[in-house]
Amino acid sequence: MTIELHTLPNGLRIATEPMDGLQSAAVGIWVTAGGRNETREENGIAHFLEHMAFKGTTTRSALQIAEAIEDVGGYINAYTSRETTAYYARVLKDDVGLALDILADILINPTFAAEEIEVERGVILQEIGQALDTPDDVVFDWLQEVAYPDQALGRTILGPEERVSQFDAADLRRFTATHYGPGQMILCATGAVDHDDICRQAESLFGHLPALAHPPAPEPARWQGGERHVVKTLEQVHFALALEGPDYRDPLIHTAQVWGVAMGGGMSSRLFQEIREKRGLCYTIFAQAGAYADTGLTTIYAGTGADDITDLARLTMAEIARSAADMTEAEVARARAQMKAGMLMGLESPTQRAERLARALSIWGRVPPIEELVAKIDAVGVDDVRAFGARMAGGTGMALTVYGPTDSAPRLDELRERLVA
Repeated sequence: MTIELHTLPNGLRIATEPMDGLQSAAVGIWVTAGGRNETREENGIAHFLEHMAFKGTTTRSALQIAEAIEDVGGYINAYTSRETTAYYARVLKDDVGLALDILADILINPTFAAEEIEVERGVILQEIGQALDTPDDVVFDWLQEVAYPDQALGRTILGPEERVSQFDAADLRRFTATHYGPGQMILCATGAVDHDDICRQAESLFGHLPALAHPPAPEPARWQGGERHVVKTLEQVHFALALEGPDYRDPLIHTAQVWGVAMGGGMSSRLFQEIREKRGLCYTIFAQAGAYADTGLTTIYAGTGADDITDLARLTMAEIARSAADMTEAEVARARAQMKAGMLMGLESPTQRAERLARALSIWGRVPPIEELVAKIDAVGVDDVRAFGARMAGGTGMALTVYGPTDSAPRLDELRERLVA
């Protein structure tokens, strides 16, 4: 299985990776523009645009788009993140050309019909309402806002109702004209695909697009931190804590990920064992290291009862502090094994392989061999993880959000003191 790369004259990047023995393929377009590319007035428009992609083009109605892909047994979908918007399909090998044609159509020829905008506006407003009714979702949106206040990276991907209620076709066209140039697109195809065929079709479908002269760069991230406590009558208190971590180009990112897995990445992790298994203070608790182009968040989440939130929060801080002193070789080895297994198992999916190609090209401008990534994970030792734990315990930039019956929840100042005690 060989990864092949090609760039069209207008800047559109193409990556393919055939997979032996497959009868299907994943093909998609990843656009390096998401929520953090929006102005305050545009907050939510990248996600709105993703929804509108399937609502009709100059050559296909919304129903025809759905029927064209499902007539051949395939599926098509999209998602919006803070730095990327992706449009992708999964089809049998004989239908790769059809899938790519549909993807090009929805990206290049959308109609943004007024009646379809109104229908989809209602759908998105329902989605916003559903998110607000899901505490373990909204608490992370608030955490992002507390960590990066008054900046694009801190705003929600869905956007506020008042903004979403006002977007029109002109707004959508303005955003695509500003951010959807071929130089901001990465075409990835994996599975039962042929590189030369993909390149020929991409040239035919996308080769005429003009490159953007001066695509605007996203606003640089400025970590600030702080806290937000929101009282609501719920069964549980939802607790989310973030510490500033490395960005995804920082060599320390692999250490951050190993630390996150060792702390809260599975049933054997420290937080799970100490807080759930030994003390029964929660059902769900986890830690993870997330990253962006110029910043990162190492986060911990748990849900617990109002009577237990103080003990849970204090124990969480104690485990962070303790990780700097007594993280063991066995814990680090287990975390490395989990990371490598997750990465290698994911490579059995064409869609995840395509995602990997797009992410790698957007981050590094190349696709590192799997062996290189495995070596970097294996290079993380127990001293590295302890040092990262000390960094987390000594960090002054912390963000905290607590949602539910929070009257007894400790404040951030108290939790900070427990880290340095």
